[in-house]
Amino acid sequence: MNSSRKNSVLLGVVILAMFVGSVFTMKLLDQERGLQATLEEVLYLPSGKVLKRLSLGYSSLLADIYWTRAVQYFGTRHVVGGMHYELLPSLLDITSDLDPHIVEVYQFGSIFLSDQPPNGAGRPDKAVELVEKGIRENPSFWRLYVTLGFVHYMDRHDYKAAQEAFEKGSEVPGALSWMKVLAARMAENRKDVNTAIALWQAVYTTTGDKDIKQTALSHLDSIQADLDIMQLDRIVNQYHQRQGTYPESWDALISEGVLRGVPKDPHGNPYVLKRNGVIGVQDSKQFPFLNEWRNQ
Repeated sequence: MNSSRKNSVLLGVVILAMFVGSVFTMKLLDQERGLQATLEEVLYLPSGKVLKRLSLGYSSLLADIYWTRAVQYFGTRHVVGGMHYELLPSLLDITSDLDPHIVEVYQFGSIFLSDQPPNGAGRPDKAVELVEKGIRENPSFWRLYVTLGFVHYMDRHDYKAAQEAFEKGSEVPGALSWMKVLAARMAENRKDVNTAIALWQAVYTTTGDKDIKQTALSHLDSIQADLDIMQLDRIVNQYHQRQGTYPESWDALISEGVLRGVPKDPHGNPYVLKRNGVIGVQDSKQFPFLNEWRNQ
């Protein structure tokens, strides 16, 4: 055995001895304090980067071990309805430092972090940090943008951030067309009309899927009808303030010069004007997202 080989083996033995010794010492200290610390709670180092340098080229294997440990740590607390997952962010960070290309760490680890206790750690901020780290390390894996978008949407209720995540993900080569659909839906949730229209138009013009194209068109028609109805609502309410009553038909507004003609929806059908001033469409089936958009 050459000198270099002997030194590597010796270093490995020393590191292992120090590692085991530190675990044993920490467990003794816990026993002195009367604590019930588990093996998972002490078998970790504060820095994955340091651990990677000490791994002697076996960082991927060590990453698998730490990923397994993170899952076990989460699982044991989840089963008993635990409310605290203090070590989870560190375990996941160490795992991704050791091997930044295990995408499951970012996809499932973010769920563990983001869900509220007892189902998770209740740390969507840490989940975002983890997934963004995964995107930096795996920029061509567009599904991580999906994960990031759903963390922003489901747990942070940040529709703008969710929209940006889905939109950026849709630009990654190989990303499926429904990424743009998700981005457009987020724009609708934050009632960003111009962005929603632009995104749905992009979906309509870029997709080859007939169903997605029809969905995009339905959203565009519903948004346009919503804008029309809001404008007509203002006109009708102004008439009511002047006359003390609602117009019985569009003719009353046309005769006043407020409208040039009977207003029509995107399908060419006249909008319905009811006696109480409420405005609607003739066929609601043609605008399946109209009520959803107006009630947000």
